[in-house]
Amino acid sequence: MTRPGEMSLGVAVVGAGSIATAHLDAYRRQPGARVVAVCDRHPERASALAARYGVEQVHTDVAALLADDRVQAVSLCTANASHAELAVAVLEAGRHVLVEKPLATTLADALAVERAAAASGRVAQVGFVRRFSGNVVALKRFVDAGELGEVYYGRATNLRRAGHPGGWYGDRERSGGGPLIDIGSHVLDLAWYLMGRPRPVTVSGNTYARLGERPGLGPRRYRATDTGRHSSVEDLANAVIRFAGGASLLLEASYSLHAPEDRLSVSVHGDRGGAEVEPELRIATERHGTMLNVTPQIDHLSFDLDEGFGGEIGHFVRSCLGLEVPLAPVADGVAVTRMVEAVYASAAAGLEVVLDAG
Repeated sequence: MTRPGEMSLGVAVVGAGSIATAHLDAYRRQPGARVVAVCDRHPERASALAARYGVEQVHTDVAALLADDRVQAVSLCTANASHAELAVAVLEAGRHVLVEKPLATTLADALAVERAAAASGRVAQVGFVRRFSGNVVALKRFVDAGELGEVYYGRATNLRRAGHPGGWYGDRERSGGGPLIDIGSHVLDLAWYLMGRPRPVTVSGNTYARLGERPGLGPRRYRATDTGRHSSVEDLANAVIRFAGGASLLLEASYSLHAPEDRLSVSVHGDRGGAEVEPELRIATERHGTMLNVTPQIDHLSFDLDEGFGGEIGHFVRSCLGLEVPLAPVADGVAVTRMVEAVYASAAAGLEVVLDAG
């Protein structure tokens, strides 16, 4: 709730899946935000979610939602393929927008969102939630202060043995791809962000669809809201991305893989030091002829869901109110989409892809 005299932002959440609950939980903790509406094309889902969070207004149509003057900003928590079209509609209606990652499933659509954001003058933030976790915030201070020196190598890994969410996540038309665009884009963005967001120049990638969904083999962190079982997406992707200036990044992501354990790891390496930010934050350096590891004393050494979404949503609200500058702008969503699309293109062609300077 806001106190008299304080600025307040009226927010609507579009989409009633599991990610929407993370947004709503975070908005509920933000003093500068009021959730005024929930929207989903399935009325029963929208009504159930609205009732759970005490939201009075329910919509099944985004156009009707945007006709409500109380709505000043929108969180988009829908299936991937709808992100760009909905984001453009929100921006053209003069509202701020927080788009869950990926920003779009194609580079052309991502660029359309960027143009709409520039024309509207409104905030367009991409849901790179891991940037807002305490372990990343702490490490970014070290990187920005030059403690790692020139960062020239990054590794981004998110491997699941049997973690296919099912439903629309397995339908390429709605998801845009499999683990690369879903869980891979999170770690790709995180490593790229910590490396200083260098410009990608070449991408060499591979995708494999050998194992499929494999239901029942292990617990799923989340499930799609629908129940489709057919999977038309990859179950493993890997890539080497080279950047202007010579730095490089190794990326791998899977939903299904015969591996001894799940693996989540993001690291960056410079000429004065290096660091892992997942599975937990550790900084490696050398002093007085001795190698040493540094463990920062912070609340969470690995990604914490409440901390991450709280930081992301709080930053979005403050940016919309003109109090902060967006930390995950639409341009970064375009850059990550460009790299993801290039991995898929390289895998399809069996050749390295050279990216233009745009």
